[in-house]
Parts: sequence; structure tokens; C-alpha cells
Amino acid sequence: MRSRVLLFVAGLLAVVVLALGFVVGRQFRDWEGWLRSPAQNVEPRPVVARGDLASDESATIELFRQASPSVVYITSLTLTRDWFSLNVQQIPRGTGSGFIWDESGHVVTNYHVVQGSSAAQVTLADQTTWDAQLVGSAPEKDLAVLRISAPRDAIRPIAVGNSSDLQVGQKVFAIGNPFGLDRTLTTGVISALGREIESVARIPIREVIQTDAAINPGNSGGPLLDSAGRLIGVNTAIFSPSGAYAGIGFAIPVDTVNWVVPEIIAEGRVERPTLGVELLSARQIANMDLEGALVLRVVPGSGAERAGMRGTYRNALGRLVLGDVIVEVDDRPVRSTDDLLLALERREVGERVDVAIMRDGRRMTLRVELGPPAR
Repeated sequence: MRSRVLLFVAGLLAVVVLALGFVVGRQFRDWEGWLRSPAQNVEPRPVVARGDLASDESATIELFRQASPSVVYITSLTLTRDWFSLNVQQIPRGTGSGFIWDESGHVVTNYHVVQGSSAAQVTLADQTTWDAQLVGSAPEKDLAVLRISAPRDAIRPIAVGNSSDLQVGQKVFAIGNPFGLDRTLTTGVISALGREIESVARIPIREVIQTDAAINPGNSGGPLLDSAGRLIGVNTAIFSPSGAYAGIGFAIPVDTVNWVVPEIIAEGRVERPTLGVELLSARQIANMDLEGALVLRVVPGSGAERAGMRGTYRNALGRLVLGDVIVEVDDRPVRSTDDLLLALERREVGERVDVAIMRDGRRMTLRVELGPPAR
């Protein structure tokens, strides 16, 4: 009797399972049919015609097409020794940007891009890489010039503009290699003019352009362009507590670049004529609460000596007697030693300048002939 009950229950369960299987299978077939229903769109969406680019977009695209072949990628190299083999080899030290200056293969970049390196390589827009020779530098302007021996058809000098008539709000374009990403374009406006930043030589760079175009590490040495695609500045620094883009970048104005670079190419450095004096350092003069450039010593035979300028000395009693304090050069105020250097940087040897000095509390003016720079 018990076995019959068990058989009956087992049969009943089998019937239930079969019924459920039939129901589930039918439901699955219904779902599968719905999923494969012709109503389901499996074709790509049709493309909507875009139409012409906006005029400013077309202008930016053309600007990049014209200017980017002039922009280069710079890798600075340093020497290192393999302590196992004792072989000396060159390894990458850092990267930056630059641009082709002329058909002779001169390349302009920031001094701090190549500072401390033993060699450098320049990669052109066609991805060819060339060993570069350092022609010279001007650390006080954060500029350096390299030279490569690439074929003439691979060299595209940049178009040079001017920076004397720039205006706040004017569109600008930066091309460079931020974070090693080559030939990157960023856009913005001139956000301020006449800024001052400190160079690696601790001498101020004045009339600097401020921009909100994104400038990041690796952009250094690259060009800042106006809407005509002309060089108006060399991207040199950012203002950022984190070291990355924070909306404020700085560029050395092209009017400065356009006189510094030819001097570097010709002489290897910027040749400043001199008055023929040795000056107290800016830090020391700040501690003395003096405004101007204090003369420590007058160079014998110099224009300053011929003009009667006096240096600092000790009198018969051993007391220190301060020399002349230069306060003006040709109506240009001199408040520090740096001001004097900047006042003379575009002068010529043999040129005469009016130098206003303070001596014993009295102001007087001396006519001084500028001499050659000290070697």
C-alpha cells in the first residue's frame, strides 16, 4: 500500500514538472520572439548633416595647420654612469617646447628647458629627431637658442609679430607639448599686460604677457600666437600652487625675443654695455634702506671714471663713505641694481647717457659714455 502511494506521488510530481516545463518553455519562446521583434531597431542611427564649420572654428583649424609645423618637441639629456659597467650614457632629463626661428635651423626655447643638461634633441613635426647644438642663452630673459642640421624642406620658421600693440581681451593660441603630449593647441585671451616675473638669473623680466590659455609643464618654450598665427610671446611660466594649469600663464613678449635672439645667435649671449662701475648687490642695498644702485667701485679708464663718478671708500678715520647712488638713466627711474641693468640692456657701446646720481644728499647729473661689457 505504501509503495503505491509513493508511486502515485512520484507520478503526480512528474506531471507537475512537465506542466511547468511546458509553461516556462512557452513563455521563453514568447520573450525570444519579443526580443527578435522587427520593432527592435538594430541598424545604426542615420547621421545628421553637420553643415559648415563656424568661421572662428575654421580660422583656428587653419591657424594650427599653418603654425604647428614650426613647433618642436625638445628633450634635454644628461650624463649618467652605469655603476655595473662604468659606461657613461645620456638619459632624458626633461622635456619642453620650442619653435623654429629661421631657415638656418635655429630653435628658440626657454633657458630653463635646457638648463643643466649636457645635450638636447629636437623632434620636428614630421617626427624626425635631430641632435641639437646649444648656440647660447640669456638666463636673465629665460631664453636659449639651439641649432639643428635638418634638411631645408623640414624647417618651417615661425611667423613673427609684435607685442607693443597687444590689448587685454585679445585672442591668443598656445601650441606646445604639455606633459609630453606633442603639438597640443590651447586657446584663451590676453588677461593682463605689463606683468613682471623673476628669471632663473633672479633678474626681473618685464612687460610680460599674462594669458588664461592653458599652459602646463611641457609648454615652456613654445609659442604664444595671435589670431593671425604670428608669434607674440614665448610661454615661460605658470602661476599655480599645484604646478599644473590654474588659469594664469606668462609669456615673454616677442619684442624682447626679437632683439635677444639675434644677439644670442651672434655672440652666444646678450651683450650689455656698461657704465664702468661695480655695484652693491640688490640684497645688500635692500638691507641699507637705499633706493637706487650704489656704486662700490669705479673701473679705471671707464666712462664712469671720465665722468667723475665716485665709488664707496673709507676715509682717513676708517669710516665708510658711500659712493654715488644712481637713481636715473636718461629719465628712466633706477630703484635697484636690476633697474640699472634693464636700463642699459638695449644700449650700444660708445653711446652717451645722462646718469642722475645722489651724492652727499645732493642730486646731480653726469654724462657717461658706455663701454664694452666685462669679459
